[in-house]
Amino acid sequence: MGVITDNLDLWGEALGNTLLLFFAGGAIALVLGTLIGAMRVSPIPVARAFGTVYVNTIRNTPLTLVFFFFAFGYPQLDLPNPGFTVLGIWALGIYTATYVAEVIRAGINTVPVGQAEAARAIGLTFGQVMTLVVMPQAFRSVVPPMMSVFIALLKNTTVAAGFSVVELGAIRSNLSERGENALTVLLWVAVVFVALVLVLSAVQRRLENKWRIAR
Repeated sequence: MGVITDNLDLWGEALGNTLLLFFAGGAIALVLGTLIGAMRVSPIPVARAFGTVYVNTIRNTPLTLVFFFFAFGYPQLDLPNPGFTVLGIWALGIYTATYVAEVIRAGINTVPVGQAEAARAIGLTFGQVMTLVVMPQAFRSVVPPMMSVFIALLKNTTVAAGFSVVELGAIRSNLSERGENALTVLLWVAVVFVALVLVLSAVQRRLENKWRIAR
């Protein structure tokens, strides 16, 4: 325990940045991914094409390259530079949004077609059909795969360590400079990640039980 108690300042900063990357990146991924997922099933050809190109391009690009773009390509655009942490959040959000979109699309396909047709028959627009009829049911059916996406996002936050973001993936090198055993540090990092994943699993079970009753 001395590895943690003797370095609470560094562990606190690393854990805080990991949670910041996870929650902020997850929020971006959820909003953007839901939008892209809806575009993937849109009756508008341009929207479908954009969603398909976005998913196939970003999802097939290694996350490290996405980080490289934000770390080295973004500054060349002469736009305000908010810092590596914020850029890392956007990199994670944009990348994870592709997986969220595919999960949402799968959830949409589980909703009976007759419900969408009935909604359109009473005069609802495509946007109203999606937000009022299809999406609420789709979200209920995709809780397990969606949580798997967010667990992967949590672990992907460690990629930010290679871009000067002090988070759990970078703590080994920082504590090594303080004379701590690298293997011991890595084992504690693994314990922290396991604990965080267990929390996400508990949230998943709670949502599944709640929405199963709601059905």
